[in-house]
Amino acid sequence: MPDATLTAPPAVATPSRSRSRAGWIVVTLTSLAVAGYSLALYAQGTLEAMAEAEIGLADNYASAPGPVQAAFFAHVVTGSLALLLGPWQFFRRPRGRHRPVHRRIGRAYLLSVGLATLTALVMAPFNSAGMVGFFGFGSLAVLWGLTAWRGYRAARRRDFAAHEAWMIRNFALTYAAPTLRLWLGVLILVQVPFATPGTDFQALFDNAYHAVPFLCWLPNLVVAEWLVRRRGLPSAGNLAGSVG
Repeated sequence: MPDATLTAPPAVATPSRSRSRAGWIVVTLTSLAVAGYSLALYAQGTLEAMAEAEIGLADNYASAPGPVQAAFFAHVVTGSLALLLGPWQFFRRPRGRHRPVHRRIGRAYLLSVGLATLTALVMAPFNSAGMVGFFGFGSLAVLWGLTAWRGYRAARRRDFAAHEAWMIRNFALTYAAPTLRLWLGVLILVQVPFATPGTDFQALFDNAYHAVPFLCWLPNLVVAEWLVRRRGLPSAGNLAGSVG
């Protein structure tokens, strides 16, 4: 008869854990896809050349001052790097068994977010959605940097529950890049049945784009706060009084 002390029951994946793993896979794959697409899209030349080819947002920034153009390219790189690194912060194995790996990824992620925040603030006054874009994308940038700072300070205090809560909120803001594209697709499609004959795609796109500066991140924060409370982590209200 085998020694019971040497045998362990097989691990059984609970429905909750399976859903969490499936959600992580979806978020990771969409983050990788958007980051890879953005890097490839804007690696095709100067903004002027890409504007002539009508590539992405190049036309909007091609006539901007040189520092703004530099901020645009820096934002594409650092924002994409944040998207590539962010999901791995929530991968349980590196966090539990390989904390040095988690710390290195975390430092690179926070550095990317910090630089992407600064470049986003430089770009905000030149966005293509006008004042709505200025306030929407500007607010996103401020909150992105603030939550990253609070997460970093919580880790330095070794308050890991608060650190995890702030990083969930922070990555929800990082994930605004995929959700922006999702909302754009949805908002363009819902306009099609009501569009007048002859309406071109650019008009539908412009109309949809003016709605996403807030829509791309506000619902994300709602979901993030739900996840924070579901995991029993400190809520934003409980943390508001603690200065990181």
